[in-house]
Amino acid sequence: MTNKTQAQRRALATDHFAKLAPDGDGEAMIAAFTETHGAFGDLATDYFGADIWARPGLRERDRNLASIAILGALDLSEFLPAFFRAGLRRGLTRPEMEEALIQVGGYAGMPFGNKALTVAAKFFADIPDAPARQPAAHLDDNQRHANAVAVMATLTKGRANPDPEAARAAIVEALGGVGELAFDFAFGELWSRDQLSRRDRSLVVVSILAALGKDQELAFHVPGALNHGVTREEVEEIMVTLCGYGGFPRAVEGMRAARAAFLRIDEQAENA
Repeated sequence: MTNKTQAQRRALATDHFAKLAPDGDGEAMIAAFTETHGAFGDLATDYFGADIWARPGLRERDRNLASIAILGALDLSEFLPAFFRAGLRRGLTRPEMEEALIQVGGYAGMPFGNKALTVAAKFFADIPDAPARQPAAHLDDNQRHANAVAVMATLTKGRANPDPEAARAAIVEALGGVGELAFDFAFGELWSRDQLSRRDRSLVVVSILAALGKDQELAFHVPGALNHGVTREEVEEIMVTLCGYGGFPRAVEGMRAARAAFLRIDEQAENA
C-alpha cells in the first residue's frame, strides 16, 4: 500500500466531486461543502473522494450503482440527484439507475422505491434526450412462475428445483403468503427484468440488504451474487462503500455476513 499525502488525497477527492457537480467543478463544490459544513465538510471530502471512491476493487460505475441502491434503501433520496449525474458520467444509463430503485421497492419497501423514483423523474426531466420510462411487461402467472425458476437456477448455480410448481410449493411451505409473493413477484417479475444484468441486479440487492442489516438474507444473496459474476473483492467493496453512506456499524455487519458466506462456500467445496 502506498501512503498518500494530503494533497494527493485532495486531488482524488476533487476528481470524484467533479463528477457529482452540476458544472463539473469539483474544487468549487468542495469549497462550498467545506464553507457550509466546516470540519465535517473538510473531512468528508477526502474520506469519500480518496478513501472510498479511489479504491481499485470496484469500478466507479458499479460503486455508483451500489450507492444509489444504498441511498434509496435508507430513504436518503435527497442525495440521489448527484449520483444520477455522476452515474451518467460514469457510464450508467437512466434505465439502469432507475431499475436499481425499482429493486429497492421490492427489497426495502414500495414507499422507498416510490419516493426515490419520484426524485429521479424530476432529475431526468431536465436531462436532454433522456430515454422515457417504459411500462412493465404484463405477465400471466405461468410466465411469472417460469421466470422465477429460471432466476433461482442462476442464483443457486443450478441447485434449485426446476419444476415451477414444486419450487413454488417449497417456498410457500416455508414462508406462507410471503413465499407466494417472493416467488411470484420478487423472482418472477423483478429479478426477471432485463434492464439490469443478473450480475448488476445481484450487486444492487447485496447493497440493499447490507444497508438494511439483513444478514440472513445476505447468506443467500452473497453466494447468488458470486454465481452471477460478482467477485468476492467486489462484494467486500460494497461494504466499504456502505461505510460512507450507511455508517460503520452496518458496514461491519455486512462484511461479517459476507465473509461468513465465503467461508461456508469454501467449506462446502472442501467437503464435496
